[in-house]
Amino acid sequence: MGKKGLLERLDAGEVVIGDGGFVFELEKRGYVKAGPWTPEVCLEHPEVVRGLHREFLRAGSDVMQTFTFYASDDKLCNRGNEAGVKFTCRQVNDAACRLAHEVAAEGDALVAGGISQTPSYLSGLGKKATQAEFKKQVDVFVENKVDFLIAEYFEHVEEMEWAIESLASSGLPVCATMCIGPEGDLHGVSAGQCAVRMARAGAHAVGVNCHFDPFVSLEAVRLMKEALAEAGLKAHLMAQPLAIWTPDTKKQGFIDQPEFPFALEPRIMTRWEIQKYARQAYELGVRYIGGCCMFQAYHIRAVAEELREERGKLPAAHQKHELWGGGLLLHTKPWVRARASREYWSRLSPATGRPYSAALSRPAGWGVTAGHQELLQHKEPTTQHELDAVNDKFKEAEA
Repeated sequence: MGKKGLLERLDAGEVVIGDGGFVFELEKRGYVKAGPWTPEVCLEHPEVVRGLHREFLRAGSDVMQTFTFYASDDKLCNRGNEAGVKFTCRQVNDAACRLAHEVAAEGDALVAGGISQTPSYLSGLGKKATQAEFKKQVDVFVENKVDFLIAEYFEHVEEMEWAIESLASSGLPVCATMCIGPEGDLHGVSAGQCAVRMARAGAHAVGVNCHFDPFVSLEAVRLMKEALAEAGLKAHLMAQPLAIWTPDTKKQGFIDQPEFPFALEPRIMTRWEIQKYARQAYELGVRYIGGCCMFQAYHIRAVAEELREERGKLPAAHQKHELWGGGLLLHTKPWVRARASREYWSRLSPATGRPYSAALSRPAGWGVTAGHQELLQHKEPTTQHELDAVNDKFKEAEA
């Protein structure tokens, strides 16, 4: 018997665990460049991508999502990015599909082809040009026989609708997640209406990913769920948030934080906090539960362990991790052995260890979005004049 497809699993009420973050994890390891964040590593160091897929599979992921974030041709060559000189969208996407398929075959995992927002949309080039970029990726996904498709990391529901239309033309199941919080998209469309428009455009599962922490994200999903019910629409719910705390963020999420992208570590969530997220997501009715940036394999393992009874199984990575620190009973120090309990870890409020660090930060909150002159993209590198203009605005905002 072949493996069950995504919609077969979701329609049966099964929990589908997504994977975690690739972009930030591989940037930290020296394989992805911060700034463009493009995935040419799939061709330059395929063994690294393969290994990260394998970590998530062992931790409990049911989906191997192709590492094709920002892999469109217009992004690979945006603002002087050298990736577009070396590789094409087709080459990157084809390599990413092969790697995801290879690891998925080692378990009962599905392969999902993913697309994300484009410089073409931000530059106002219109629907035809934007969908042309999507089509290049979709064609490769279909040729590589992925199991389903995901449109993720979209800040504007209009571009998301265009993406869903492009994915739906494949005939494969379509998931759609926007990187928005409870306030909605960057053009002022509410989170609920975003969900309604995604469902009407043809998405089988809708939700959010990235930009916000799990609990802010779940509030956005709750609003989506209510709006879908009010509109009489049915769609599965999904969530793939950050694994960092963002209670002080504004509409654009963590990219507005002064710590973005190189000083976010003090905000990383514990495995116990991720278990809480998994439980709340399940109780909300979310059945596709995964993670995005900063979500490591141990976070995915926490999701799988929290939902072990609902799923009827534990991940392979659980072999070296007993529930609620049970392995600490083997520790040599008695005060550490005393921590081998759910009561201890569920009550703990971790200290940051940073004596001069403020609890919260002041987000940039410029409010610049698609349609604004400052977001026009181009192939040429950023000029000193452009950089000076940004710095002047930064100084004004800080004043």
